Amino acid sequence: MEKSKVWFITGCSTGFGREIAKKVISAGYNVVITARNITQIENLNPDNKENVLILKLDVTDKNQVREAVAQTMGKFGRVDVLVNNAGIGYFSSVEESIEVETRKMFEINFWGLMNVTNEVLPHFRRQESGHIINLSSISGLASSPAVGYYNATKYAVEGISESLAEEVASVGIKVTLIEPSSFRTDWAGRSANRTQTTIPGYRGTVGRRIDQPSGQEAGDPTKLADAVITVADSENPPLRLLLGGDAYKIATKKFTNLLNDIESWKEVTMDADFKE
Repeated sequence: MEKSKVWFITGCSTGFGREIAKKVISAGYNVVITARNITQIENLNPDNKENVLILKLDVTDKNQVREAVAQTMGKFGRVDVLVNNAGIGYFSSVEESIEVETRKMFEINFWGLMNVTNEVLPHFRRQESGHIINLSSISGLASSPAVGYYNATKYAVEGISESLAEEVASVGIKVTLIEPSSFRTDWAGRSANRTQTTIPGYRGTVGRRIDQPSGQEAGDPTKLADAVITVADSENPPLRLLLGGDAYKIATKKFTNLLNDIESWKEVTMDADFKE
């Protein structure tokens, strides 16, 4: 990728967003790094490089989103790669989940992502180019206990990204979903609230997942950041990119089982049509 191209990254204070921002800055690209608390990302540009713009951004605030994109256009004149990374999690059984927590998660993980995407899209269309990279999760392909509503937010991101990819392909815009399994970002302890289960029947599934310690995950966040840059640099990027050995295992198991169900019930499926 040409170093003159402009990246816009959300949620850069910690985790994946911070690692991606560090890699993009060190590679010399023009980049806009954002976070709700700007003091947490100021140290990403200690030398005050001219190719780095640091902005305060709460993705759920449409006015802030509009202003951040306007400032980006004012400084760089364009955006080429949008990385929608900002997001949070929530651990609980579906039955015991607290609505205020689940709605907050949807506002950030889904609606916040779309706020930024919809603000950038008109610029991409005018350029007839651009790449939207949405940080999803293996949880957007295969659900697991204790994170039912989180799964739902990522399924929503997956669904709209598929539609968007087909809609914008004819105007030169690309869409990629990044689907990592567990990585060592302390996401579970840092960015995910939790409601402990009190229902005995859930203790062996939900309770075990909630109580899992973080810090021993298999995924390396710096390698994820490298992969995102590789995807952005590709002439033919994938719609989906699984990252992590566990992501590969979970996805192949999910779709093998799905295909088995489809074929096992094919006769009932086909019999549902009108007979000519």
